[in-house]
Amino acid sequence: MDTEKIEKLFNVFEKSISILQKELDIEYLDALVETGDNLYTGEVQVIDNQPNAEAVRALDKLYSKVKLSEYKSAEIRETIQLVLIRATQEEKIQANHQFTPDAIGMIFNALIDGLDLDLQDAKLADLSVGTGNLIETILDHLASKKVSGIGVDNDDTMLSVASMSASLEGVELDLIHQDAIEEIEIGKVPLIVSDLPVGYYPIDDKAKQFATHDKKEHSFVHHLLIEQSMNVLEDSGIGIFLVPSNLFQTNQGQHLLAYFHDSVYLQAMLNLPLKIFKEQSARKSILILQKVGGSAKQANPVLLGDLPEFNQRKEMQKFLRDYEIWAHQNIYR
Repeated sequence: MDTEKIEKLFNVFEKSISILQKELDIEYLDALVETGDNLYTGEVQVIDNQPNAEAVRALDKLYSKVKLSEYKSAEIRETIQLVLIRATQEEKIQANHQFTPDAIGMIFNALIDGLDLDLQDAKLADLSVGTGNLIETILDHLASKKVSGIGVDNDDTMLSVASMSASLEGVELDLIHQDAIEEIEIGKVPLIVSDLPVGYYPIDDKAKQFATHDKKEHSFVHHLLIEQSMNVLEDSGIGIFLVPSNLFQTNQGQHLLAYFHDSVYLQAMLNLPLKIFKEQSARKSILILQKVGGSAKQANPVLLGDLPEFNQRKEMQKFLRDYEIWAHQNIYR
């Protein structure tokens, strides 16, 4: 990627956001979306004479400094990530709403490649799509297969960011604004990915429809979303999730394991390097599940372990070679 081009586009975003916040009296994220939409359409959106003519001239001059056609999708995505980092400082965005870094998205890409799935012209889904960075990283990687995506989230601001970034990056992503725990009508997909939000789901009446719900307290939303994701997978479909490393060690972990017993094959759980987390309790892992049915079978052995440090190139290459051998013996459909 060209860092100078990224810096140039970042500066355009920053200055545009500043102008729009002042002129329209809107929050940082709203000004980010407005900026992205203006860049995509090639003109400043004006409603009820706002922003005023002077601001429009300033924005037009600013936008003329960049040509999006000269940018790769990854460079646009990197720029938006940098702007979102600034947004977390400006608006104190909660952890569940922060974007999934490209480094983790690239690991997802490598794991998907190793599974050698037939994804030509397929749809993949993310039921907690957030700003869209994870699924858009994957869609860009799978562009040659003409893969499209479906994203679900109940936060309209996050969906606006996802829609804007997908348009700028040129990936095909349909977005649905709804609570993903409710019934979803998106058909069956062969692959589902997600950086799952962690916490309690507050509506017990909805949660009790799921096998993974807890009868004594609010159920974990990440457990419910795993089960819901399995519901929209086709038989033998694959789910890859970013989850807490202690997923099965909590007081509700047994509900998840009991659900897996008849419906899901737990194929792999790979811990991200501890070094990238401030403390052990915050550590995340990548969970690979396969829906029972079709030609699916339980992996033997289940792949468990730690991923190498991201900057350990030789170790990562060896891990991925070993992973492909394991996948060929256990997961290929």
